[in-house]
Amino acid sequence: MMNKTNEYRDTLILAAYLFAYPDDAWWAGLPECRQALGALENRQNQQAMVDLLDYIEAMGHKAYEELYVRTFEFSSNTNLYLTMHDRTDFGKQAREMLEFKTLFLANGFDLDKELPDFLPALLELTANIPEGQAGKVLAMARPKIELLRQRFLEARLAHTFLLDVVLTEADELKEATA
Repeated sequence: MMNKTNEYRDTLILAAYLFAYPDDAWWAGLPECRQALGALENRQNQQAMVDLLDYIEAMGHKAYEELYVRTFEFSSNTNLYLTMHDRTDFGKQAREMLEFKTLFLANGFDLDKELPDFLPALLELTANIPEGQAGKVLAMARPKIELLRQRFLEARLAHTFLLDVVLTEADELKEATA
């Protein structure tokens, strides 16, 4: 059984995994992901992620990959890059991107293959740093995650519930460090 200290880490790693690109290795890892979900203590978070996983598996490889690409890679409204959703000022976007990059560097991480505002990368970072710092990172990203959630809701995406899980963890981390 997981202890409460690791619950946020495990939950955020699983959320990051479920937001990752569904290549062959990702599909092969789903049974392990499902098993890890079964160990979560927060039943609401667990059920939301299990339901999403059931939905994904019911769609099948090809249909889900097409949905993923259309939704998270080609859509400017629902992509997973947090600075892309309110792009009215490119200077502001560049400053926000620098803030995300600084978050990674300040916590001893750097990104080789992803931009620092990529949600799965940010979730992985948050899962790999101490609880207090994780709460600060999620608090900083929260307005962007909430905006993305609103876009997901408007698009009627099942992944909205996965963002709810992330926001629940952000709330719990905030309470734990208050």
